[in-house]
Amino acid sequence: MRTTSNPAFRNLPVGGGGYAGFNSAPAAFPGAEPRYGGVLPTASRPMTVDDVVTKTGITLAVLAVTGTATYLSGWWGLALPAALIGFVLALVVIYKRVVSPPLILTYAALEGVVLGGISGVIGGQVERLTGSGSLVLEAIIGTVLVFAGMLVVYKTGAVKVTPRFTKWVTGALIGAVGLMLVNLVAGFFIPGGLQLQNGGPLAIIFTLVVIGIAAFSLLLDFDVADEAIRVGAPQRTAWYIAFGLTVTLVWLYLEILQLLSFLQNE
Repeated sequence: MRTTSNPAFRNLPVGGGGYAGFNSAPAAFPGAEPRYGGVLPTASRPMTVDDVVTKTGITLAVLAVTGTATYLSGWWGLALPAALIGFVLALVVIYKRVVSPPLILTYAALEGVVLGGISGVIGGQVERLTGSGSLVLEAIIGTVLVFAGMLVVYKTGAVKVTPRFTKWVTGALIGAVGLMLVNLVAGFFIPGGLQLQNGGPLAIIFTLVVIGIAAFSLLLDFDVADEAIRVGAPQRTAWYIAFGLTVTLVWLYLEILQLLSFLQNE
């Protein structure tokens, strides 16, 4: 049995012989219609690739609109409250048994505010120091290129998503998060902590590693979507897949933005 490193997919059924239990009945997926008196009512049509593409496109479009509005308006201070509310909404979406498109789109809108605010702060700092105002655009292009590249890698089978590969990615993710937490705590006692966020050589190497982990996490997300389509998961599950992809892409963008800011300051 395999699992995924993306916490957004914790709600997918686990068990059986497939990826994250994808040999389970389609009705066990988020988005499936509930049973009444032990009888499963007529389910919606199975999810397709077009459903995943459409729902992901809508989710990212909402994120882009709120992100752009926040960035251009200069209301960057909204990023912190938006991040807190978005975190709570993410937990609700992850542990809620019925897929809720409004909640997912609200989460996307809040994450857009977060990205717009952080982009404004980091981009503004770099522009003041170097005179370059293209940092945010470069980060967006970098995120799109990594996403497209990993999709090609997945579709061509250049990297196989196996149980061992999934364990390696999950272990690397846990290790990276652990180091971030240790660095945060160490920062209270040692100036700069473990030097993982100060823009120095070690920080650049660590950020590159985290970008790599995020990129490989996209392969796991693609595999989740592929297997869900293969077994005929309900149409509404596409919203859940879109949510998971958005979580990974937000993480990837922030890491690329941070790396570019480090390099600009060198």
